[in-house]
Amino acid sequence: MRFRFNKYKKIMKWPLRVFYIIGAIALILVVWEVYIPVSLSPKETIVYSAKKGMGDDEIAIELQKLGIIKSNYFFRGYVILTLQHSKLQAGKYTLSSSMSTAQIIKKFVSGDVIKQTVTIPEGWDLADIKKYFKENKILNEEEFTAAVKKDFSNEFSFLKDKPEDMNLEGYFFPDTYQVSEGESTEDIFKAALLNFRQKLTPDLRTEIAKQEKSVFEIITMASIIEKEVKSLNEKKIVSGILWKRLSVGMPLQVDATINYITGKNDPGVAIKDTKIDSPYNTYKYKGLPKGPISNPGLDSIIAAIYPKQTKYWFYLTNGRTIFSETLLQHNAARY
Repeated sequence: MRFRFNKYKKIMKWPLRVFYIIGAIALILVVWEVYIPVSLSPKETIVYSAKKGMGDDEIAIELQKLGIIKSNYFFRGYVILTLQHSKLQAGKYTLSSSMSTAQIIKKFVSGDVIKQTVTIPEGWDLADIKKYFKENKILNEEEFTAAVKKDFSNEFSFLKDKPEDMNLEGYFFPDTYQVSEGESTEDIFKAALLNFRQKLTPDLRTEIAKQEKSVFEIITMASIIEKEVKSLNEKKIVSGILWKRLSVGMPLQVDATINYITGKNDPGVAIKDTKIDSPYNTYKYKGLPKGPISNPGLDSIIAAIYPKQTKYWFYLTNGRTIFSETLLQHNAARY
């Protein structure tokens, strides 16, 4: 009986051995196909565009034809078994045959698409941004027009005191952004508004409320300061002058607001332009202009919130900034 039992055990070992051998071969094959790239030496990259609506099968077949992956079957099998079948994102990707299938799939799932660096300088207005986006083929003009008028106040509370008839001028925070090709203009604006929210801290908002001012008023003032002077100290002094003028009902008479109307960039505006009938004309109308005239940086916002009180009522910028206490001194500095 013992002889027969041993013989039976030996017979039973064969299927297990075959199973282990097949399993080992399958494992080696999976590792080879999924984790070992087509080329083990560095190769030139290509730009591959995964269009919206493409399935993993279409992507896999195209990548195999391009020589980027070894087998479209293993590509598709891997995304299904790892439950990433519906997570591949559209966009343009930098790929190479020296990348493994697993690495390539990780790129698609994470949306690691080619990005374009977009830098918006402090003081640009929406017209400047639109021109820049157009020249760099970042936007669709219709999308841009819709985005600047869109009401984002449900997502960003700092927009709630913005008049409904005003667009997003002043709220596109100047900074450097990474924009994916094909990203919507609305998404770009949301990124800029999110940046704005992070910069306008709760402490700053508390101070604005304490002064019984609105965020819209502060941004409007900051947008003027941004166009007038450069250093933080000078910004704070100019802020003090402009808020003081408002408090006594004196016209702001800021050239930058006239340039916003005309689209010019004159350091000294023409007298005829100061006669233009516009709610942005601070020569013709007292008070703040209708809304922001640029997109201010953080220093200008800080200056608008924390003005520096001085004896000055006037300032002149002509290569350097000259502050004056009287109109007589101001005119003397001008001429």
